[in-house]
Amino acid sequence: MFMTLPTKITRSGSGDLTVEWNDGYKGIIRLKTLRDHCPCAGCQGETVLLKTYKPEPLPDMPGKYDLRGMQQVGSYALQVTWGDGHATGLYTWERLRSLCE
Repeated sequence: MFMTLPTKITRSGSGDLTVEWNDGYKGIIRLKTLRDHCPCAGCQGETVLLKTYKPEPLPDMPGKYDLRGMQQVGSYALQVTWGDGHATGLYTWERLRSLCE
């Protein structure tokens, strides 16, 4: 089974991410898009025992779109740390690829 994986993730001059994939595709992800699509339960909500919980909308905090760090999690995801301290979202490779422009 062939799995599409990132081979290189870099910050471009504009601050966006450039992601190169093992199938030769090269995509750009805007930091605003990355943050606005954070997959964590606090940002997207969650379903527990067939009950869906929606997160309360929070005001934008300073540093919300300021990328502070990235770390690979196992062989399946990327964890991103933002300037406002948010770091709980794990972007699977599939989700990361779907955010590429």
